[in-house]
Amino acid sequence: MTTETKKEIPADVMAEAQELSRGAEILPNGARGLAEKIMEVRAEGRVLRAKLGIDPTSSDLHLGHSVVFRKLRRFQEYGHQVVLIIGGFTAQIGDPSGRNATRPQLTREAVEEYAKTYIEQMGAILDISKTEVVNNADWLAPLTFKDLLGLASKVTVNQMLQKEAFGSRIENQQPVSMHELFYPIMQGYDSVAIKADVELGGTDQRFNILQGRELQGYYGMGTQVACLLPLLEGTDGVKKMSKSYDNYVGLKEDPKDMFGKVMRIPDNFIIKYYELTSTLTGTEIDEIKKSLDAGVNPMEAKRRLAAQIVRQYHGEDEAQKALDDWQTVHSERQIPTDIEEHKIDSPILLFKALVETGLATGSGAAKRLVADGGVRLDGEQAKDPNQEITLGAGESVVLQAGRRRFVKLISK
Repeated sequence: MTTETKKEIPADVMAEAQELSRGAEILPNGARGLAEKIMEVRAEGRVLRAKLGIDPTSSDLHLGHSVVFRKLRRFQEYGHQVVLIIGGFTAQIGDPSGRNATRPQLTREAVEEYAKTYIEQMGAILDISKTEVVNNADWLAPLTFKDLLGLASKVTVNQMLQKEAFGSRIENQQPVSMHELFYPIMQGYDSVAIKADVELGGTDQRFNILQGRELQGYYGMGTQVACLLPLLEGTDGVKKMSKSYDNYVGLKEDPKDMFGKVMRIPDNFIIKYYELTSTLTGTEIDEIKKSLDAGVNPMEAKRRLAAQIVRQYHGEDEAQKALDDWQTVHSERQIPTDIEEHKIDSPILLFKALVETGLATGSGAAKRLVADGGVRLDGEQAKDPNQEITLGAGESVVLQAGRRRFVKLISK
């Protein structure tokens, strides 16, 4: 009986595969599987074709979306060809992954408009000039019904029901539309159409990406490696980053707001954020982890992280300004100079001023904010929500809610 001898992998290829695999799950065979794929394409005299498919379904992206784009950038830095597939066809159907209801179908016009904003925002991460951008409507739209039946014949209903989104919905007696069953098949066919060597996606894309491997095998092609990135928790450290949970950091947000939100992440997520959202190398991140393990104040690591993230999307000057502002407000307990002004009728009760200026959403929220010690007047903590604020002509007072929100009150 003989055993197959594993191929010897050169040290430089293994080091590259390990760096590209950091923070990701690689299927099959982990970093070694990716290293073998790199050797395979080198033998053919080419580089990896690393695929990402995106369905533009809104106008704004956040740090959670950036995780996979950041990993794509690493593939670019190693000289591989990144292929960005705009889901001009699939976005009109909607990916059922992670959904407990059928997505609303988008119009072609809406998809095209969203795609423009996506690419613009991704330009802060990817080198778009070196990115192959294609639209899957180019090969999916022309398919005939006979073609679709041929594709469908290569996948069983049993396989489809293994997809968590479908299985759980059926178990809960929630509807699954027929057109949704075609989504994984179409995403898989994208890999056939562009001859992908690697497909990137979130862990929620496992089924769809492995479907691409299946279809490539049916077409007699080399099968792609799956590079699955974890979903990024939001600033609350509990739920995945999402606008609907109000725990997101938008890529187009004001630099100071972006900086402040990053500073709110729990300490135990610092390294994960470095791994998934920063441009630092694995070696640099390992050094930060060592310093934290040695007892260095996590605040310092978060300040560096926040500045690094703002720098990526707004540049060095804005990153420095955001850092300086945060230091002024939080470390030195000073009041920033460029704050919004609001004219009030004097006198006014404190809780009413909080609501009127938008620092609190309602009277109840304003009173709780005061009770929790989160309100200051000219730097002095306010303790009574019914305190009267009385201003004479030309007088003003700075109202502060929480650590970062300030309004200068001026008498009308």
